[in-house]
Amino acid sequence: MTVLPDDGLTLAAEFPDATHEQWQRLVEGVLRKSGKDVSGAAAEEALTTALDDGLAASPLYTARHAAPDAGYPGFAPFVRGGRPVGGWDVRQRHGRPEADRTNEAVLTDLENGVTSLWLTVGAAGVPLTGLARALDGVYLDLAPVVLDAGAETAAAAAELLRLYEERGVRRDEARGNLGADPLGLSARTGASVDTEAAVELARRVHERYPGLRALTVDALPYHEAGASAAQELGASLATGVAYLRALTTAGLSAGTAFRQLEFRYAATADQFLTVAKMRAARRLWARVAEVSGASGDAGAAQRQHAVTSPVMMTRRDPYVNMLRTTIACLGAGVGGADAVTVLPFDHELGLPDPFARRIARNTSSILLEESHLGRVADPAGGSWYVERLTDELAHAAWAFFQELERAGGQGEALRSGLVGERIAATWEERKRRLAERREPVTGVSEFPFLAERTVVREPTPEAPRNEAGLPRVRRDEDYEALRARSDAHLAATGARPRVFLAALGPASAHTARAGFASNLFQAGGVEPVHDPVTVDAATVAGAFARSGAAVACLCSSDALYEEQAEEVAEALRSAGAQQVFLAGRPGDHTGVDAYVFAGCDAVGVLSSVLDRMGVAP
Repeated sequence: MTVLPDDGLTLAAEFPDATHEQWQRLVEGVLRKSGKDVSGAAAEEALTTALDDGLAASPLYTARHAAPDAGYPGFAPFVRGGRPVGGWDVRQRHGRPEADRTNEAVLTDLENGVTSLWLTVGAAGVPLTGLARALDGVYLDLAPVVLDAGAETAAAAAELLRLYEERGVRRDEARGNLGADPLGLSARTGASVDTEAAVELARRVHERYPGLRALTVDALPYHEAGASAAQELGASLATGVAYLRALTTAGLSAGTAFRQLEFRYAATADQFLTVAKMRAARRLWARVAEVSGASGDAGAAQRQHAVTSPVMMTRRDPYVNMLRTTIACLGAGVGGADAVTVLPFDHELGLPDPFARRIARNTSSILLEESHLGRVADPAGGSWYVERLTDELAHAAWAFFQELERAGGQGEALRSGLVGERIAATWEERKRRLAERREPVTGVSEFPFLAERTVVREPTPEAPRNEAGLPRVRRDEDYEALRARSDAHLAATGARPRVFLAALGPASAHTARAGFASNLFQAGGVEPVHDPVTVDAATVAGAFARSGAAVACLCSSDALYEEQAEEVAEALRSAGAQQVFLAGRPGDHTGVDAYVFAGCDAVGVLSSVLDRMGVAP
């Protein structure tokens, strides 16, 4: 055994440092093998991933990408966390309209790891008259309650405060948030903004309940409308500043006003962007506190509630949502969120069942108790990528915040349509990436399973909506519409629309493209028929006739396309094929109507196929 001398040398001391230029040359060699003849900065650019808001993820981060000093955990500017220790409050959401069943679910959650409750109250959840029953048996001095009551916030808050008094909860032991958010309500419904009731509620809470907060700055309405991370942060900043102005105008000090606010953000399956979002949000809010004169106050650290993104949840193959929410929860926790809500995997299908709620709460429990994430403060701190992304995202969000402020503030920006227009433009660009499958959705646009068993849940009560509010979007919405058309066709005719895969040559020549085409067509509910495994001009007509398909897709290598594509396409047409596709880059092949390839408009292709087959929209 060799003992290294204790002279400060590392195991890497004898190895020379690799330079950035050496790495670039290695990248050039790899790209050259894939057919891309680029060099220098262009080689690095070829591996760069574009993000929303003009940001980009580079393939390599080094000390030259260092960001401004992030400070220490628990200290301004709070980039590394609002507390000097890690961990988070496990907050479960409940919105079942039956108070008895809500109470049963609430008690089960609290007995099995949940530490606070998020209750939807009113038309979209627990009836106001059932709030007391829903919280029966809950130790209100131990389990914080967060309300989400929309237009019924004042009445719901009054009922919760009454319960505190009735059950003998000391005023200094009450915890949670009463959920007043007039600007968030306006964003969702188009309702006029009335901050007076929220201000009065904040005044009452400040005077009597020092552990409670009165207002929520909910960024979910913007995220659910398709906002980017920077737009979500910018809108939340503008909303928070509007509330600060209202509260301080009413006579509350800046420090008191800051302590009345809690921010709610979406956590997505893009774990690094989620980490950066939480860190950037605290940095931005610390800047607001600084210019407001409250930077030295303990309440200046932004209180964050992260919720796994409803936009990323899918209705098809919903069990994949468990993976999405796990990654999102990890990102939120690593990013320093104070409370995390993991939405059940069946959230988009209706009211969750007990199994889904158990998986949701256990997601946090496993990360905290088995992975010990709560024992580490700012686990991502020091990563050049995370630090740089945090800094760039903070600047992009601040720019959007300034745009909203120049427009007259968040309320005026909502009324004028500025917020909706900016978010709609962002979502249109993202829809294009989704349609082209450049942003793949597992189980929906990638690896769909047409024979999956349908998961059925009780419908979720919906609050009345106004078209003047921001829309709600989902990543799977275009593909869901296509699959719904296929389902209706199956119900009406007993069979799904089909595409015949005309595979040419040996398996080595056609397997990759046949798999690609099969994946693509199933994303629109079109069933692929690949039987026999290989065809040629002499056998393809009979095989197509037996398949029951209306359209066909050629699958093979470029070399075999040159030899056989035109003759096989002609045979397919003579057999009655309404449309002939070719899996590969567009070329000049007689008899081929269209091409399917990586990056093509899959939604457009699939929609046209269903239209041609006469499948009703």
